[in-house]
Amino acid sequence: MTPSPRILLCGDVLGRLNQLCKRVSSVNKSAGPFDALLCVGQFFPDSPDGLEEFNDYIAGRSNFPIPTYFIGDYGVGAPKILSAASKEAGNQGFKMDGLKVCGNLYWLKGSGKFTLHGLSVVYLSGRKSASGMQFGTYSEDDVDALRALAEEPGIVDIFFTNEWPSGVTNKAATSDVPSGVSDSADADSTISELVADIKPRYHVAGTMGVFYAREPYTNVDAVHVTRFMGLAPVGNKNKQKFIHAISPTPASTMSSVEICAKPPNTTLSPYTMVEKATPTEAIAKRPGESGSDSQYWRYDVSQKRQKHGDGDSERLCFKFTSSGCCPRGEKCHFRHDEDARQQSIRGVCFDLLNKGKCERGPDCNFKHSLQDENGSASSRRSFGTPSSNRSKECWFCLSSPCVELHLITGIDCEIELNRVQNSLKAYFENQGKQVVFFEWVFKRATHANLQVVPVPSSRASGIKDIFNLAAKKLGFKFKTIESTNNSEGRRLLRTQYDRSCSLFYVELPGGTILTHVVEENERFPSQFGREVLAGLLNTADRADWKNCKLSKEEETKMAERFKKQFEAYDPNR
Repeated sequence: MTPSPRILLCGDVLGRLNQLCKRVSSVNKSAGPFDALLCVGQFFPDSPDGLEEFNDYIAGRSNFPIPTYFIGDYGVGAPKILSAASKEAGNQGFKMDGLKVCGNLYWLKGSGKFTLHGLSVVYLSGRKSASGMQFGTYSEDDVDALRALAEEPGIVDIFFTNEWPSGVTNKAATSDVPSGVSDSADADSTISELVADIKPRYHVAGTMGVFYAREPYTNVDAVHVTRFMGLAPVGNKNKQKFIHAISPTPASTMSSVEICAKPPNTTLSPYTMVEKATPTEAIAKRPGESGSDSQYWRYDVSQKRQKHGDGDSERLCFKFTSSGCCPRGEKCHFRHDEDARQQSIRGVCFDLLNKGKCERGPDCNFKHSLQDENGSASSRRSFGTPSSNRSKECWFCLSSPCVELHLITGIDCEIELNRVQNSLKAYFENQGKQVVFFEWVFKRATHANLQVVPVPSSRASGIKDIFNLAAKKLGFKFKTIESTNNSEGRRLLRTQYDRSCSLFYVELPGGTILTHVVEENERFPSQFGREVLAGLLNTADRADWKNCKLSKEEETKMAERFKKQFEAYDPNR
């Protein structure tokens, strides 16, 4: 097994780079090697006296012993040094994994998410301020981006911020809380809101001048615990701990039992007055036990808090525009624009859609032209119906130059679909599994895709209940079509669907079909089917297809392996 990454965490550096690097080198030699150092709190010096030492590293006369990442982009010298770093050719474009400042030193600008040695890391750079300075403060856009990231599937391993979250000592053992911290006005309520949404396994912060390792606490609507750690400044007079080592196994590689583990001293969440029951017990049950299926569905729009200011309705919702759904539903204060969503599918820059301009300019990796109602390119902010040219950019259309041919294992027309479905049922039945088919028919799309997901036979009896429960939480009720075979069910389905609206349906083992007509203004999650089944199978990280992408070589091998195994069942052979 691959060993867990080893990470060092550090509080406010305050420009004391020599002292920091000496300590890191010592720890790395005695207890390492360590893979990276993450620094929170003020990174730059308090006075010009510390700049000479700092400039030795910038000029390459001194070096950081291991890759070092920081978010405290404020202090003396920060604007000049970071402005110069921003102009370097290698730092152009949209980079969330750090802008290189000098050898082994990386500045994490704004907010973002990246993978560090398998760990999912999220950060918010700068401090809360109304000044709107270019460096040293975070913006509302940075916060909005993290709110959108919080809706993505998967568990965040580390979230690091400069300032402490307000209320973090709530429900904690008072004997362990450093003096004066609980009543401090220096904590940030925005951080509290974000950490409650993101639910990281580790939250690390600085700026408070003390070391504090809070007891683990549970999260609402999540099975794992969060550990908060506040770190003291480098070289502080009270000899408070300013560097700490962790070696977490990435959540993406952990079993459900490991994820659910709770230390004996675990407390309730400090950020809620009333803690809801978590589905730990349900996930820990054996797959064959009844009564637990409803606990696997964790998508509940009613629980998301709204923290948007007035006037946000004129701005686009990042979550809806990028993924086609927003868990906040009608409570979202941002605009859900389907035409903007279609432009986003084409790869158009979100900033262009939202603000009418993109500050990254030619360095942006996204398109800066829209398509009008006739399908022609335009730089105007005009959202029309999708162009027929969309098929040229589609990964699934056979006529598209972008089609992923290496993943195609068979080509079938409607008349052959029934045979293929029956063959897939037989193939997976031989493996002790039942098959679920579902399809999202979007009226403005050029085509739809029938998705096929095998489910262990021991869990098949709960599929209908979990889909009905998920529908109830989103505020609708499925209609049921009873059928004994595929062709009859699809024929009945066509009699009820006139193509004037969008449709979601799921075909259960045994032939029963659940259908839902999606109205024009309804906030329906485009990943609904995947999310429900990912919850049922306890594979939340696979709810979003983008998390499942492999290299072309790996995908080709996977497709060839399936074709070989399916050959005896293939109706077209």
